[in-house]
Amino acid sequence: MAHAQTLTEKPIATFSIVAHDPLRQEWGVAVQSKFPAVGAVVPWARAGAGAVATQAYANLTYGPRGLDLMASGLSAADAISMLIDADDGYSHRQVGMVDAQGRAAAFTGAECTAWAGHIVGEGFACQGNILIPGTVEAMATRFEAARTGAGELADWLVAALEAGQAAGGDSRGRQSAAVLVVRAGGGYGGNNDRYLDLRVDDHPEPIAELQRLLKIHHLYFGPIDPEDTLPLAEVAAELQTILTRTGFYSGAITGDFDAATRAALRELVGRENLEERWDGAGDRIDRIALTYLRERFAPPAQ
Repeated sequence: MAHAQTLTEKPIATFSIVAHDPLRQEWGVAVQSKFPAVGAVVPWARAGAGAVATQAYANLTYGPRGLDLMASGLSAADAISMLIDADDGYSHRQVGMVDAQGRAAAFTGAECTAWAGHIVGEGFACQGNILIPGTVEAMATRFEAARTGAGELADWLVAALEAGQAAGGDSRGRQSAAVLVVRAGGGYGGNNDRYLDLRVDDHPEPIAELQRLLKIHHLYFGPIDPEDTLPLAEVAAELQTILTRTGFYSGAITGDFDAATRAALRELVGRENLEERWDGAGDRIDRIALTYLRERFAPPAQ
């Protein structure tokens, strides 16, 4: 058989979830492990193809090759079969995949270190090895509940990790975590699919840190609700005060959102990386961005 990989590497003891959101046409992977920088190894995804989590004695070729196979039209299950059929070390591998149509599949080799196993649901698969029993079951239950509520795929994936950790997680402890979500045109600038790629490489509470990073991502890059914006004319005086305090505006506090105020706000928004929430041309401002500016530049407490 071709593409064999030696087993001199240490196993990547981890738990992960791959999933598809048909509404937003997103594919994603979330993972946590007692292994440094797990986000550089386990998660792979490509818009229009699917998502892959390769772990245990991970064969990293399962990532790009699995995506290529699914992009060619194969189901997740058929792609996994082709990969393990071509791998002499398949009994030590663990992999979960979800394809372009949201069909999920997983494989746990017979020689993966206990506890090892997986659960496949509609549009997702949870898998893990060297775990406290009950971890993947808790992940599946949380994911199925989370995706019926608020948030988006990244939130649901990280919620599943949180549930897995609460149920026991990696029996050796925790060290790193990551979440990757792709969507056609979803990346920064719109010319790539990497909507979200967050990694915690070494941290005592990696999932909690990942949740913090996810909130930051939502602030900078989350969707704008047109119903949750305010006319700039209504908050012009407040913005002029903030802009004066930050040194971007030196005019009078007139309450008039004039050209000088607009130019100053454009500079401040650019410095704070909020340009995805206000492009400098509109006459309304996103409430999330305004709240951030109010809190970030509140006057010092007396």
